[in-house]
Amino acid sequence: MNSASPLKPTRPFHLRRIGIIATHTFTQLVRMKVFYFLAFFAVVVIGANFLELPTHASPENAGTELLYSIKSTSLGCMSIFSLVLGVVATGLLLPKDVEDRTLYTILAKPVPRLDYLVGKLCGVALLIFLSLLAMDLLMNLVLQPRMTAVLERQLEFARQRDATEATLERISADVRALGPTWSLQGAVLVVFLRSLLIASLALLLSTFSTSTLFTAIVGFLVLFAGFFQAEARDAWFGHHGGVAQVGRLIMTVLLPDMQFYNLVDAVIEGKPLKAIHLGMSIASTAFYVVTYTFASWLIFARKEF
Repeated sequence: MNSASPLKPTRPFHLRRIGIIATHTFTQLVRMKVFYFLAFFAVVVIGANFLELPTHASPENAGTELLYSIKSTSLGCMSIFSLVLGVVATGLLLPKDVEDRTLYTILAKPVPRLDYLVGKLCGVALLIFLSLLAMDLLMNLVLQPRMTAVLERQLEFARQRDATEATLERISADVRALGPTWSLQGAVLVVFLRSLLIASLALLLSTFSTSTLFTAIVGFLVLFAGFFQAEARDAWFGHHGGVAQVGRLIMTVLLPDMQFYNLVDAVIEGKPLKAIHLGMSIASTAFYVVTYTFASWLIFARKEF
């Protein structure tokens, strides 16, 4: 006598299943034409390359302000684009899947809800990563020839003044630090990490909010508050004691400290990005992404559809 075999529970966190959901999410976002921002970025960066700014630099430092401008404009656009995309795109995905009834089809497979959430977040992360990669390539393509021209001009000026070989080497090192460097690539990575953190926060908000506008507003408020987290933590819980320590811990877990990501300005000025600072940014991002994703799953697992 044949008896129906019991259904095996679906194992959560299946990489192939997460990859399929991430690919579908990426395709879904591409169809929303978010890549149009790349065209705007290209116009801004190329325009910054030809923009003649009033210079206050001495003749031996001629051209450096333009290098500052290209890097500052490029990294600023990257930050704005990645943060807006991280908040808005992530906050839009769950309500849109509910509206299109795609969510019911996916969860009926059955697909574990953790896999669904992780796949959605990975899809957004993939889109942000590829967008930043394209922007980074364009920035370096514009920055490299400009840096070479500035270097040649400054070396020629120095040779006319009979500069020593040591002086020429110092000038070369200073100018090259303002061009494409590994520290500059690290700054782009920091921009990506910050957007990944804010995307995971938007994912958490979207699990209990059906309004994309609410998710976006709260997400940006948390981002803004994160820049003052350290000052608020010291002001409110600066006293030593058990209650103060618990308060500091709760604030640290709930509100990310965005000071870990304030590394871009120093890189724009040509200063090297220290490995320990980059490592702290990576560790902070990993902690909050895991924490927010786990909290999203706890809320999402109890929702009825």
